[in-house]
Amino acid sequence: MPLLVTIVIIGAAAGFLATRFMQVRTDVPTTIAIGIGGALVGWLALRFLAAVSGWAAISIGAILGAMGLIWLWQKYAGRG
Repeated sequence: MPLLVTIVIIGAAAGFLATRFMQVRTDVPTTIAIGIGGALVGWLALRFLAAVSGWAAISIGAILGAMGLIWLWQKYAGRG
């Protein structure tokens, strides 16, 4: 599976989980966008770890990245 498709799939799931963990109510497109953005941020931040430990690290990075974007969004966009 190409990396970009994997990031989109994992990102959508990560966005769903991150919005639930952080108790943020968003619409579906926003949730998916947060997740994909978080997946990209997490993948970039943890790519060395992902190379060492595989897809589990990408999943963790995607969730953490999405949670980080939610935090920034709440702090600077005044949402939530």
